[in-house]
Amino acid sequence: MTAAHSAPVAAPAVGPRAPAAWRRRTVPWVFAGPAAALLGLFFAYPLAASLLQSLQTEDGGLGFGHYARLAGDPSFLRSLLNAGLILVVQVPVMIGVATVLAYALNQSWLRFRATLRAAYFLPAVTTLVAYAVVFRVLLRTEGGAVNQVLGTQVDWLNDPFWARVALIGSITWRWAGYNAVILLAGLQAIGREQHEAAAIDGAGPLTAFTRVILPQLKPVLLFCSITSTIGTLQLFDEPMVLTGGGPGDATLTPILYLYQVGFRQFDFGYAAAIAWAVVVLIGGLSWLQFRYVGRERA
Repeated sequence: MTAAHSAPVAAPAVGPRAPAAWRRRTVPWVFAGPAAALLGLFFAYPLAASLLQSLQTEDGGLGFGHYARLAGDPSFLRSLLNAGLILVVQVPVMIGVATVLAYALNQSWLRFRATLRAAYFLPAVTTLVAYAVVFRVLLRTEGGAVNQVLGTQVDWLNDPFWARVALIGSITWRWAGYNAVILLAGLQAIGREQHEAAAIDGAGPLTAFTRVILPQLKPVLLFCSITSTIGTLQLFDEPMVLTGGGPGDATLTPILYLYQVGFRQFDFGYAAAIAWAVVVLIGGLSWLQFRYVGRERA
């Protein structure tokens, strides 16, 4: 009787797996490490340094003196008032214009839709300073194209009221098309069957728009509102080029005031405090908008 000999079973190779697992864990960090280091160097470090600088006092200690100064600074309070006025007036008007443009561009019967989309979006990719200079030329009191068309002699850039109107108009012209393209994407995500169902139920175009389309556009409208709010509180190029913040402080914005304090008065600690106050304000307004929309959905 012969004994059956079984072939030896080779042990699983453990050695090569360890380097492979190690590579899977380390290789991503090798590629992401430089980007993370640059992000920390050019983003996290300046944030921390500016916060520390905003808390420094004249004697080298730490305190909230700069923030207490903000509460009694008439120029800063005026800049907030101007930004709030632009926010309340310009943002709803711009979102309304953008919604109408998007709805029109979404109609199948409209010819040259692609060309019109590009034309409406073009101002958003125009250099901020360049378009502000163009508006400054158009709005000149003597020889300006706007006054020639209207047949008036309105002092657009030196009268407090009209300077605000000019600033709001220029911002609306630049960003209405940008928001219209975003809203158009939201409209195209709404199924055609919902429009057809509304038409079968006897809903007219206005009823279908307000009852069917707008409720489904709320997330997109929220996005446009938040980005427009942030942009309004960060206004700098337009008031800087058009009016320089004047006449008086009629078009002074928080970021323009920050620039004046930091780079004309060289009070960098106070400028850092202004920057952090704007950050807190933007965060608070964005949170309120999220809460409002969340409550509407509930």
